[in-house]
Amino acid sequence: MALDERSAARESVGAVLVIGGGIGGMQAALDLADSGFYVYMVDKKPAIGGVMAQLDKTFPTNDCSMCIMAPKLVECGRHLNIEVITNSEVADVRGDPGDFTVRLVRHARYVDQEKCTGCGICAMHCPVGAARDRFNLGLGARPAIYIEYPQAVPLAYIIDRDTCIGCGLCETLCLAQAVKYDDVAFERELRVGAIIVATGFDAYDPTERKEYGYGRFPNVVTSMEFERILSASGPYEGRVLRPSDGDIPRRIAFIQCVGSRDRAAGNRYCSSVCCMYATKEAVIAKEHQPDVEATVFFMDMRSYGKGFEAYIERAKEEYGVRFIRTRVSDVEEDSDTQNLILSYETEEGGVVTEEFDLVVLSVGLVPPRDSERLAEALGISLDAHGFARTEHLNPLAATRPGVFVCGAMQGPKDIPETVTQASGAASAAGALLGASRGELTRTKTYPEEKDVRGIGPRIGVFVCHCGINIGGVVDVPAVAEYAKTLPNVVYAEENLYTCSQDTQRRIQEKVEEYGLTRVVVASCTPRTHEPLFQETCREAGLNYYLFQMANIRDQCSWVHMRNPKEATEKAKDLVKAACAKASLLQPLERIPIEVKQSALVIGGGLAGMVAALDIADQGFCVDLVEASPNLGGHLRKLCFTLAGDDIRTFLTELSSRVMSHPNINVHLSAEVEDIQGYVGNFKCSIKVRSTDGEVGDETELETEHGVIVVATGGREYVPTNGAFLYGRHPSVVTQAEFEKAVALGAFKNCEAEDGPVVMIQCVGSRDDERTYCSRVCCSEAVKNAIRAKKENPNRDVFILYRDVRTYGTREVYFEEARELGVVFIRYPDGEMPKVWSPAPTVREHVGMAQGIEGEANHGNPCYAKGLNGSSSSTGNQGLDYLSCHTKSETDPGLRNAFNPKDSDDDSQPGPLMVEVADTLLGEKLCIPAGLVILSTGIVPGEGNKALAQMLKVPLDEDGFFLEAHMKLRPVDFATEGVFVAGLAHSPKTIDETIAQAHAAAGRAATVLAKGVIMAEGIKSEVLATRCTRCKLCVEVCQYNAIELDDKDDVAVVNKALCKGCGLCAATCRCGAITLRGFTEEEILAEVDALVC
Repeated sequence: MALDERSAARESVGAVLVIGGGIGGMQAALDLADSGFYVYMVDKKPAIGGVMAQLDKTFPTNDCSMCIMAPKLVECGRHLNIEVITNSEVADVRGDPGDFTVRLVRHARYVDQEKCTGCGICAMHCPVGAARDRFNLGLGARPAIYIEYPQAVPLAYIIDRDTCIGCGLCETLCLAQAVKYDDVAFERELRVGAIIVATGFDAYDPTERKEYGYGRFPNVVTSMEFERILSASGPYEGRVLRPSDGDIPRRIAFIQCVGSRDRAAGNRYCSSVCCMYATKEAVIAKEHQPDVEATVFFMDMRSYGKGFEAYIERAKEEYGVRFIRTRVSDVEEDSDTQNLILSYETEEGGVVTEEFDLVVLSVGLVPPRDSERLAEALGISLDAHGFARTEHLNPLAATRPGVFVCGAMQGPKDIPETVTQASGAASAAGALLGASRGELTRTKTYPEEKDVRGIGPRIGVFVCHCGINIGGVVDVPAVAEYAKTLPNVVYAEENLYTCSQDTQRRIQEKVEEYGLTRVVVASCTPRTHEPLFQETCREAGLNYYLFQMANIRDQCSWVHMRNPKEATEKAKDLVKAACAKASLLQPLERIPIEVKQSALVIGGGLAGMVAALDIADQGFCVDLVEASPNLGGHLRKLCFTLAGDDIRTFLTELSSRVMSHPNINVHLSAEVEDIQGYVGNFKCSIKVRSTDGEVGDETELETEHGVIVVATGGREYVPTNGAFLYGRHPSVVTQAEFEKAVALGAFKNCEAEDGPVVMIQCVGSRDDERTYCSRVCCSEAVKNAIRAKKENPNRDVFILYRDVRTYGTREVYFEEARELGVVFIRYPDGEMPKVWSPAPTVREHVGMAQGIEGEANHGNPCYAKGLNGSSSSTGNQGLDYLSCHTKSETDPGLRNAFNPKDSDDDSQPGPLMVEVADTLLGEKLCIPAGLVILSTGIVPGEGNKALAQMLKVPLDEDGFFLEAHMKLRPVDFATEGVFVAGLAHSPKTIDETIAQAHAAAGRAATVLAKGVIMAEGIKSEVLATRCTRCKLCVEVCQYNAIELDDKDDVAVVNKALCKGCGLCAATCRCGAITLRGFTEEEILAEVDALVC
């Protein structure tokens, strides 16, 4: 936080304006509201939800987009400290950070939002039935009075006056008297301390690209239109159909980079998401219609995110999706069949035409069309592409202090990055307004909990269609009717979307109307929806735990999608079992836990320092533990960013702020030895080693914290066993080593005769051992190649790559590198370039140099095509790198690494040769290299496994820490109160690391801001009369929640520590331990229901 912002924050308003109600805006609003701030969430559309509400599934998990987002929709709609203001726009902003006055214009809705019950009778009888449905992108029609989508928040209708004929029928039929034909726009002023811009993006309009036929050929659709075709709530109810004739398309083509990486369209950047969403759409189309043959035409496959690379391989191997690397030049229509004829050039240079039934254009992300007007109102600047201007090292702050930005308005990005930035922006706003936390918020009060003792079970069952996610396979009406016949069920119904806001109200109404004492919902996964329904039950006066779910989506409609009859019978069985258990459920108490308002941050690299500062700026104490003697971590190896920022200066200033902050205790040369406890009350043992090197001179510290942030970083992959001659030849270095040499001026005085610079990508990434993409390597190579060419224009620079993954606005630097003369050569998958030397390297490796095809090379001349297409030969000429250019006398290690003549070893290295299979030329090239630079990947930290066991958190298959939910909880662990940021989570760039560190701090603040939190009521309980004191339960408990009582000598459960896993109950041989909520009787009731 800047100094002017900090001084302004002393007298600040404890409210924040969030502009935009998409997933980014919702996440920012919820984090702020849960951290003690009042939030105004403004959206220009009639309902919140943004683009994510229009998506069918999300990659790479194929989760239903609406299913995972609906709980956040409902939570925003009913959160006491969030005011949702739709159909409104920001007109202007006055004031300073901490105290802004915002003028809003609220457009006429013609329906009183407060009175409208969302019953839909008006729309049902509206005589206008052919209005263009903008939510379905014109693929369907709607009435003149409508809601955006069934789960809309707020669930209030709006009249489209452009299509309304003014008949008055809706006003006559509305029993709530909500229709207001005389409604007019009005203005409103808000006072807020900070502003977060989360306005998302618009899809590129492909009518500008005439060669693709969009707008002329009905069977050429955009990717967003295809999302609505696939969606269960879309115009075709999830059936894959052609718009022209309603036929099922067999062959579908996806054309990438439409409106992205496109100078003609004016969009030079990469939209970051298109490769993945096209693959997802191809996979989902195949799931919906098994006969579909999908082909993706692409330039570079940019599957750079966590789990993305594996998803692409799965699409190829399991779904048969065909990927062709090319740019389609032309699309024509067969007038008889309305099929599409695509023309494209193969990598071998031939021209091919193929016929498809449907063409999907993967359109790029462009700034919202009103972004210039909004930027002017806010007083912020936009970048050259029209997105909000931010700094690489401060990616969440707009150019006006007190205004923050997140999501696609900051630049193209996918859902997890948007959610991460949203939490980060909330944290930044919280740091600015920390002094005013809690001043404007209200506390939620619940109705008195109903006493259900002596009443007996009266169960209400609610069965969800989830569009066709469930209803397309399972006979939902039959399941609902079956539920009515079950014991103790007094009410059952089917719902289109049980998670929608109106159904939550309906559940509460039915609890009151039928005197329900238990609620069963048959829908999707409890992992995302159980808290939503539990909250609904509590608002209806029932205990949270008088609720049971049956997962008939994952366990029926998804796994048995080809067997609807069997899926329906299984759904009935699951509902029967859920009702059997619900009959025995008892009220449970949630346990209040006092929160220690301090944080432990493990790792003093970039992520750890940023997270610590954010938490400290919000007024909480932080213990920052770093294993090395210095702060900085992996950042210490870098010198400048892709945009040219000086990393060393930034690191010095950042470290200084951390070391001098009054709320941060820094422990260098320290390690966390042990962690016990639970969210709100963690107890940590820290061992601090001596700084003077004295053996045994160590200090033990005991600290207490409410939350923990894991920011332990990652490591640069180091080639082993002499691979690529790394460690055996002084002219083979990594990108980090080269960058340091460039920063020291060691490359400036090199001559072209010193030989080309050859950079090899994907070293230690995307291979058999590490299948993931390390995300940063392409950008690092491009960055250093640009530096190399600018400092030494005459020296040839080659980058040998598989896919250039300069996603987002990094694409501009890829273009710059090509314009400077950097030559990019693509090599095929599975054919890694080879580095060898025809002469000995160092003494101990004489005769061990690697030759072509693994054979020794005896010094024969090798030939390579020059940049002008001619051939050149090299013999054993000296190509040792930087023999006289390193000027740093203070870094002899670096000098020797780049200057073999300064080494004590009197052996001289031989020339380097790089062999690569060029896919464009279709032949192998042999390049004489003066310097070989390895773009090495990021690997997990060595201590991840031990720390994961200590914290009881999981690692993914690659060894990085595994988040709670890939899309919507990207910095949370499943273990409450523990968060992750930076390279500990997965490979990422500097700006992404900073954003995620802010996000982890923001999520931590939602815990620290509360004096007391409520722990789950599902806990183990010991029956003392049965306990034999065998200690088996003590031994198996991973959370140290059980111990023997000294007085009574029986097992006692610490309910604050207990996680309700049930391992102790399963282990106890005497039946002395019961897991409340999963008692033996309740489980056996489910089993009996299934087998009887």
